[in-house]
Amino acid sequence: MDKRIRLSHRKRRSPLQKVKRSRAFFQCDPKPVVSVIIPVMNEQRTLAGVIREAARVHPKTEIIVVANGCTDGSVRLARRLGAIVLEYKDPLGHDVPRAIGARHAKGEVLLFVDGDMVVPARDLRPFTAAVLSGIDVALNDYDGPVQSQEAHPVVSAKHTLNSFLGRPDIKGASLTAVPHALSRHAVLQIGFEALEKPPLAQVAAVLGGLEIQTVHSVNVGRLNRPRPRLRQQGKGDLLTAIVIGDHLEAAQLLLNRLGPRGGFSDLGRLRERVR
Repeated sequence: MDKRIRLSHRKRRSPLQKVKRSRAFFQCDPKPVVSVIIPVMNEQRTLAGVIREAARVHPKTEIIVVANGCTDGSVRLARRLGAIVLEYKDPLGHDVPRAIGARHAKGEVLLFVDGDMVVPARDLRPFTAAVLSGIDVALNDYDGPVQSQEAHPVVSAKHTLNSFLGRPDIKGASLTAVPHALSRHAVLQIGFEALEKPPLAQVAAVLGGLEIQTVHSVNVGRLNRPRPRLRQQGKGDLLTAIVIGDHLEAAQLLLNRLGPRGGFSDLGRLRERVR
């Protein structure tokens, strides 16, 4: 009986307890080639796996955890595992941690992942390899669920914006979705602030003539854990509204730069003749 109780107790150990007595798993390279940026908000359950996979992406890597609004053991866990931790007591807002992490990154390749989904290193390396080969923006070749009768509004927004940008070839691929990687050159040209709103960063990248390609497919819809509590609180709908709003803002930026037809021809119409 006592043995069963002890075994049961072991099964309930938290991720922090599992690494509590161990040395730092990872040591950030002082002169990294790759900077892995991980926004985190109460991701203790998955964070150890995310960091362990990120550490295997490249021999010269630094891992930057941007912890915001954490009330669990995420910060202690990240530090114990050897990551650089930027800690903010309050939530920063959706995608803002990406921009903060990018400002602190020292690598020539900036790889963005999320703290709530463990992507195997073998699925992360194609993004860093693509940037090291000369691509500026390496996107996840993931279109989202498009086979259903009614597409999710975020999926529609991604496809629509890419069509506006003259890049229907990348379909629904977007800087909104992780994993993706950018060259330091691309980040400096796009601007750190633009990373806070990924669709705006995507518009800036296209208008700036950066080399953008889809390089590998990671089904983040399958990896991303469901959060029924968010749906019950209405926060899932709020996040959808934020992402859609970002895409509308990106479309407006494009129209401001290229004119009311977004750079598309008016096919010889003489609209000034219409009264």
